[in-house]
Amino acid sequence: MIQAVNPPEVWSPFGAFSMAVIQGDGQIVHLKGQVSLDRHGQVVGANDMRAQTRQVLHNIRDVLAAMGGEMADILSLVHYATDIDAFMHAADIRKTFFAEPYPVTTTVQVERLYRPELMIEIAAIAEIPWDRFRRPASSSSTPHTPINAPAAP
Repeated sequence: MIQAVNPPEVWSPFGAFSMAVIQGDGQIVHLKGQVSLDRHGQVVGANDMRAQTRQVLHNIRDVLAAMGGEMADILSLVHYATDIDAFMHAADIRKTFFAEPYPVTTTVQVERLYRPELMIEIAAIAEIPWDRFRRPASSSSTPHTPINAPAAP
């Protein structure tokens, strides 16, 4: 079973996704791809890759912090950018959030994201050490049962 995590410090999911999911006992955390929305769901930095990259990384940091995680816990990132050149010019911003050893990354240019003014989406996988990990309170997380799972007795 996995547990979905939707902390109140970031915008509320509006579709069939969670901000993060905890696998097993909770050390490995899969974060939903973050876009440049503030906690009220408003776009930050419309059509501005640098401002959006900064907001996306703040969102990732806040989702991790809800579970005791830090940016250094990130193992892997997948970047979906509508303009690779603009994304590459935001490398200095990414370096303010990460230190060596850097997480593995994959960057893909896409035609567009779900809103035309959005330019970047970043998904992450992190491993939070047991001494810092905390399972979020039930008010900010919901259990997830696979569709084909047997009914509870």
